[in-house]
Amino acid sequence: MDGNMEAALGAATPGGSHRGAHDAGPPISRIVAEVALRCPGEEITLGEMAEAFGDRAFGLLILLLCLPSLLPLMASVFGLPMLILGVQMGMGRRVPKLPGFIARRGIRRSDLLRLSGASSKWLRHVEQYVKPRPGFFTSPIGDRLFGWLTAYVAIMLILPGPGTNGPPAFGNIVMALGLVEHDSRVVGFGMALTLAGCVFATVILAALGWMGVKALGWMF
Repeated sequence: MDGNMEAALGAATPGGSHRGAHDAGPPISRIVAEVALRCPGEEITLGEMAEAFGDRAFGLLILLLCLPSLLPLMASVFGLPMLILGVQMGMGRRVPKLPGFIARRGIRRSDLLRLSGASSKWLRHVEQYVKPRPGFFTSPIGDRLFGWLTAYVAIMLILPGPGTNGPPAFGNIVMALGLVEHDSRVVGFGMALTLAGCVFATVILAALGWMGVKALGWMF
């Protein structure tokens, strides 16, 4: 087993057992460790994760699909799966149902570990305050809001635009982190960040579209 994963899962206790993934490190590191525990193998498919985590799968999958957006040139690749998950969640589904071509999409274990270390400084600050806090934003209505906002983020990730991926994706990561940890306060904070990021991205894309139309008008 990878040395980083060993550290994430925890050292052996005197009785020979290991500490659970929930006892080690900040939330994203614990989540990644739990995924690796439940889904052995060098490549972990989205379908395997959806099956292993049941009603926690929406937040978990969206979090893991959003994390690559913190790395250059990777955000748009995961936009379509996020869009499908967001729409399903927005329509009130409790467990994701992934099309075969998406369920078979895999994430290498090494990439998963790399993504867990890609958290920005601001995200690491947020992680310090995450803890179980049930409330409105972890209710069924809150889940639907989460889903439609995720669909909005996915569209921003799919559409090309300079600087339009990071702000919406960061808010969505915070939102998903709160959902997985059942923290209504963090989900609400993430929703505010997500909405602000999506509005920013929409304004940028609209301005680019307007300039493109004007440019075509000058040319023709």
